[in-house]
Amino acid sequence: MALRMMRLAAGGTRAQGEAQRMVVEKIAAIAEAQAAAISAALDGHQDHVIVSKTLGAFDKRVRANKRRLSRS
Repeated sequence: MALRMMRLAAGGTRAQGEAQRMVVEKIAAIAEAQAAAISAALDGHQDHVIVSKTLGAFDKRVRANKRRLSRS
């Protein structure tokens, strides 16, 4: 989160692109997490497995953003 906030605070074209990317990523992450939760529930998994699969969708994106923002 701090890496993204530094990018946004810098302003300019990169900050604008990051803000747009952030909105798109959030919508996609929510859709992916919902799909993971529904799939796990329909497969009959226990609650803790459903939660784990749901959070895994967000975790994957957080790690990818950390790698991307740390490089630049």
